[in-house]
Amino acid sequence: MISKRVKKIPPSGIREFFDLVLGMPDVISLGVGEPDFITPWRIREKAVTVLEEGYTSYTSNKGLTLLRRGISGYLKKKYALSYDVDDEILITVGVSEGLDLALRAVLNPGDYVIVVSPHYVAYPALAELAGAKVLYLETKEKEEFKISLPQLKKLLKYGPKAIILNYPSNPTGVTYTKEELRRIWRLIAPSHAVVITDEIYHDLIYDGFHTPFSALKGAKERTILLNGFSKGSAMTGFRVGFACGPKEVIAAMTKIHSFSMLCAPIVSQFAGVESLRAQREIAFMRREYARRRDFIVKELNRIGLKTPNPQGAFYCFSSIEKTGMDSLSFAKRLLSIEKVAVVPGVAFGASYGNYVRISYANTIDNLKEAIVRIERFVRQSC
Repeated sequence: MISKRVKKIPPSGIREFFDLVLGMPDVISLGVGEPDFITPWRIREKAVTVLEEGYTSYTSNKGLTLLRRGISGYLKKKYALSYDVDDEILITVGVSEGLDLALRAVLNPGDYVIVVSPHYVAYPALAELAGAKVLYLETKEKEEFKISLPQLKKLLKYGPKAIILNYPSNPTGVTYTKEELRRIWRLIAPSHAVVITDEIYHDLIYDGFHTPFSALKGAKERTILLNGFSKGSAMTGFRVGFACGPKEVIAAMTKIHSFSMLCAPIVSQFAGVESLRAQREIAFMRREYARRRDFIVKELNRIGLKTPNPQGAFYCFSSIEKTGMDSLSFAKRLLSIEKVAVVPGVAFGASYGNYVRISYANTIDNLKEAIVRIERFVRQSC
């Protein structure tokens, strides 16, 4: 009864693991990639107000003009990027739907898609559901988990239809300078590959500045920019994001969206409009994440779990090699013995069994207690 394509895809390594956490008392969760902040009041107040005013209908398939205009203005002001409000912006139900739409809009069965690893669990799954074949570009700790240009050049010889880039990265927190992105684009440009960028963590960069891939000279016509409000504005439950790209691609994505989803929730779209005005609140959360990052990276390295300094997002990707355990065993035993939840590295790629993802989207007090528990566990294990 079940599709062969669906049967082939394993369940999410993140969600599968956290089924174990449900119902366990006294667990400190450093696993799920979700802000611990409540959505800023001004955004929640806007949602309440539009509900009270009776905004409970569908919007156009493309989304509220007010929100699309706001996104267009925001990208123009912050990044000098110009996207037409009517033809080059689509409001989606989060970045996840945007990615699904983008892949289905550009891929044919048998096309190749490059996925940079370690990767968010949805990337290869959605590519395979669209009938594509995945080429993994595996990054390495010794290269700061950044794209190897010789490796990229090698994979481009397969003639991929698309490449998925995520920066700042989940799970490593790695991001790229403008010059690094230029080098990547110079390799991709002669090919016919479409670049699909997941830039959902663009508000959460602590070292340097974010450069949208489509802001690179010549890249805009071949880039589908995916973004949203879930992470930087702490709006995960609102399920609202956006896609920007060439007119014909956005039209194709909108066609699929109109049949499968119709539109993003109207209340969430109005909340998204308010989020664009909440830059002070976003800056506060970013400063707090940076403070937590500085604490936990220092402590993890002190106890012997080698941890590169993440430049963005709210994750550490820590080596557990010294413990002699694989990531799944480490995560399960840590949860069972010390009641601290982290995500096994193998959830983000088969080659990352010596790593765990640790989220610092939690209070400083919880992070301090988690370090005490992790250190005790590591000492007993070694």
